[in-house]
Amino acid sequence: MSGYDDRDGVIWMDGELVDWREAKVHVLTHAMHYASSVFEGERAYNGKIFKSREHSERLIASAEALDMPMPYSVDQIEAAKEETLKASGLTDAYVRAVVWRGSGEDMGVASAKNPVRMAIAVWGWGAYYGDAKMQGAKLDIAEWKRPSPETIPVHAKAAGLYMICTISKHKAEAKGCSDALFMDWRGYVAEATGANVFFVKDGEVHTPLADCFLNGITRQTVIGMLKDKGITVHERRIKPEEMADFEQCWLTGTAAEVTPVGQIGDYTFEVGALTREIAEDYEKLVRA
Repeated sequence: MSGYDDRDGVIWMDGELVDWREAKVHVLTHAMHYASSVFEGERAYNGKIFKSREHSERLIASAEALDMPMPYSVDQIEAAKEETLKASGLTDAYVRAVVWRGSGEDMGVASAKNPVRMAIAVWGWGAYYGDAKMQGAKLDIAEWKRPSPETIPVHAKAAGLYMICTISKHKAEAKGCSDALFMDWRGYVAEATGANVFFVKDGEVHTPLADCFLNGITRQTVIGMLKDKGITVHERRIKPEEMADFEQCWLTGTAAEVTPVGQIGDYTFEVGALTREIAEDYEKLVRA
């Protein structure tokens, strides 16, 4: 497969579709130097983007959290995504919307004089964790921790928050793992590098309280599915040592969808009935 910069197709940029290979920005783009960028990852199934409007609303909220006035409304973003998806010729696809501070009069920390730009790209992307959907993913435990809400806008889907994710995922893959699990700054279980985590014990589900990391749209969807089934869901602070007593585990995210986990560090889990049921039910929901 060719690199992501060398493909046929089009990308929506600042209100128009441009040739994929010509979707470029200047080297002095503010976002490249100071992480002034937010984004959304979305999936289309059977030609329809799942929870599309919720993603567009969160994109605007993330931009506002980084003091970037959005040049487009939710309705305009929705129309742009539909236009780009249609132009891609794909029905099942990954959709990436990104907003950033471009190049302009400012080239220091401040960037109020620089334009806020936006792009949308669509491409085919299979299972994020490969065959882990059947066998259960293997996770490392990251050495980095999710920061306190007093240090950074933790509920924005901002590019800068993913710096430690890249470092941790690289180290995990070097150990033969699919991903890494973060603790938060207090030492409680938080999330994986790009997905939320769920555990099962005695027929009940436990998931970390989203008080210092992104409350994922897939996470919220799965919690709703579980409650509709009458399953008790505990959103709470989880100590790492509690993983020894959990029976099942899975990850949720737009890219990850619902992926079973077989191991985190030295802790092991079965790919049990509830994990498989939720994964299957989620697949049915997104394709309904």
